[in-house]
Amino acid sequence: MIVDGLLVLVGLALLVAGGEALVRGASGLALLARVTPAVIALTIVAAGTSMPELVVSVQAAFEGSPGLAVGNVVGSNIFNIGAILALTALVRPLRIQGNTIRLEWPVMMLAAFQLHLLSRDGSVDRLEGGFLLGALVAFSAYAAWLGRKATAPVEQAEFAEVATASFGRVGRVALIFNLAAVAFGVALLAGGSTALVRGAVGIASDFGVSDAVIGLTIVAAGTSSPELITSLMAARRGQDDIAIGNVVGSNIFNALGILGTTALIQPLPVPAEIIARDNWWMIGASLLLFPLMKSGMRINRLEAGLLLAGFCTYMALLIRGASFASTS
Repeated sequence: MIVDGLLVLVGLALLVAGGEALVRGASGLALLARVTPAVIALTIVAAGTSMPELVVSVQAAFEGSPGLAVGNVVGSNIFNIGAILALTALVRPLRIQGNTIRLEWPVMMLAAFQLHLLSRDGSVDRLEGGFLLGALVAFSAYAAWLGRKATAPVEQAEFAEVATASFGRVGRVALIFNLAAVAFGVALLAGGSTALVRGAVGIASDFGVSDAVIGLTIVAAGTSSPELITSLMAARRGQDDIAIGNVVGSNIFNALGILGTTALIQPLPVPAEIIARDNWWMIGASLLLFPLMKSGMRINRLEAGLLLAGFCTYMALLIRGASFASTS
């Protein structure tokens, strides 16, 4: 039990460090390529902060814990909206850009519905995984094209002055430093995910709790920590587009990219309780986000409190159900 707990803590620490290194390196590469911050948040940063979920889900699927793999994806999407976006808006109310309403939210909502529809038969096979992954590639390509096309002259002037996004280097040295950060981050994520999955599965066995519940709670919160750190830091710096784009983009990447990649590698059985309960919480949180963003084109502290209250209710019901199941 103690060893399993230590494995979880070590795994989470490595995932946070790996996610930070990966985001810094990937953001640096994106800025060197003259891509706007909003597009970076929606694609590169969202993908980078979702790497812990990807590595953990693939690892869990290979180790025979599909509930952990799927629960990690669904739980992370709920956590991103109910906890991360709520806490970020509590720190500083977030302005919403029109493109978030017109493009990014509809794609996130569609991705949540696709995840649910494809898992209703109790599994996501390789063909369905390929479909999800293809949808992510198409969306990312369109978002990048749209972002470059819509770049304002002011942003173009700013990009012309950018030497590097990090490490204080220029030219080829900057490229090498950012590539090294990406490689280092991936290595930390691989080690952290292995430790986290083994510890989480051990805890689930000790307490008689399903691996799906562990994936929806401990693992989902842990693998979402890079998103939390990134959004909070972006909000404090006044970069609302990155704070929101990171959350919305991560949800899209989780539903399409992570589940798609994992199912493409290893077909995934989906636990019945996730289909009947947690998928609907994910869809409900996604739906609730629309009127909150649309009202005044911002998420204020009162609305953030509503999101956080809904998330706490979900967690309370989930833990209560898990406790009842383990004692019965």
